[in-house]
Amino acid sequence: MKKIILGTAALALTASMAFAESHSVVRLGTEGAYPPYNFINDAGEVDGFERELGDELCTRAELTCEWVTNEWDSIIPNLVAGNYDVIIAGMSITDERDEVIDFTANYTQPDPSAYLALDGADVDFEGGVIAAQAGTIQAAHIASSGATLVEFATPDETIAAVRSGEADAVLADKAYLQPIAEENADVALVGEDVLLGGGIGMGIRESDTELRDKFTAAIESMKEDGSLNALIEKWLPDSATF
Repeated sequence: MKKIILGTAALALTASMAFAESHSVVRLGTEGAYPPYNFINDAGEVDGFERELGDELCTRAELTCEWVTNEWDSIIPNLVAGNYDVIIAGMSITDERDEVIDFTANYTQPDPSAYLALDGADVDFEGGVIAAQAGTIQAAHIASSGATLVEFATPDETIAAVRSGEADAVLADKAYLQPIAEENADVALVGEDVLLGGGIGMGIRESDTELRDKFTAAIESMKEDGSLNALIEKWLPDSATF
């Protein structure tokens, strides 16, 4: 899903033993602002595909877990610094991120990204102005495409930019944009889908190999018994299954 550029690998020195030293509870860090992957419900709790998945993975790995939220643009630095132990936030596995943190096995297939624009708009995907959330794989794709990239801190702001005319379209995960297009007559999905990333995984500090392996084993067990596909079909009905 997303791509973040990070130059703070040195933070790992301050947190290299964070999990092993003091954590009887595994803290799961998510954004809480990217439905249906993760969002805050009316009760003020983390909800969505990754909440249900994370809870089940913790049960299978026999871990006691708690949820915390963190803004997207600092989600990797705060993992490395030890503010939580896992990122489970729609984060695509990329080579660049893998230089800074580790990943579990993927729990989604590479998911299509899509463009959303004002209904009836004629969008120049290679020469127009395209919005994306900052630090995402979609932003990187736009930057390399020849289009003019405008970045925003939150996904909601990218939609607002399209409505205000600041951007011709927004590129984001199709699973995020499709419900917006279906529920609002003024915007629509346009153009062709774009496949980006290598699937979504849980981000783990490089020092926490035992924790990584526990979650990977739990993910693989859900793939084997079909329960992961059931969650994907429930929350991400247009996404590929395993």
